Amino acid sequence: MTNDTLYLKIDQNVQVHDTHITLGDIAQLTCSNKEIENRVKTVKVKEAANGKPGRHAMSVMELIEAVQKEFPSLEVNNIGEADFIITYKNPKQPKEAVSWLKTVCVCCLAFFGAAFTMMTFKNDVDSPKLFGQLYMQFTGRQSDGFTILELTYSIGVGIGILLFFNHFAGKKITADPTPMEVEMRLYEDDINNTLIESSSRSPKKKGKAGAKS
Repeated sequence: MTNDTLYLKIDQNVQVHDTHITLGDIAQLTCSNKEIENRVKTVKVKEAANGKPGRHAMSVMELIEAVQKEFPSLEVNNIGEADFIITYKNPKQPKEAVSWLKTVCVCCLAFFGAAFTMMTFKNDVDSPKLFGQLYMQFTGRQSDGFTILELTYSIGVGIGILLFFNHFAGKKITADPTPMEVEMRLYEDDINNTLIESSSRSPKKKGKAGAKS
């Protein structure tokens, strides 16, 4: 066992649905000794914040300590994140009616919010007046407010939104991530980094670090 080395890799954010977590649930493990590897996968990790759903910061040092407590002579190499987040979600799914209600509310907020934003923008730049002037210059006639310019502009806005967000009827137009997915990923990374930094500054972590030194 003295020559065995365990390689441990863990992502920055790991999602679990059970409060009783083992090392194999949250990390990728590999070892030349498969018997040790299988036994390490069953090493228990502390419960996810007493069963409360949410994000909880942990350090990989806690995992290494748990492994070396069971296997003192095993060398552990971490090739993943030094600090990470365990996201515990309650396995109980919300009622379908509640999920549909939330979806409808979000869609309504997004639709009316975007519509109001576009209307205020058009009002600020006075798009109707601009279209009227362009129509007069090219045709020599007064615009009635609904011409080929307004029609093509409206169609162009719709097509532009579909191409920009790379999404139509639940399908992606290209394989690239949508701008919304990119922004959500950046937002999630900011949350993870903030939780990790806050956890590292907590009195408990400082107390442990002082005791070890």
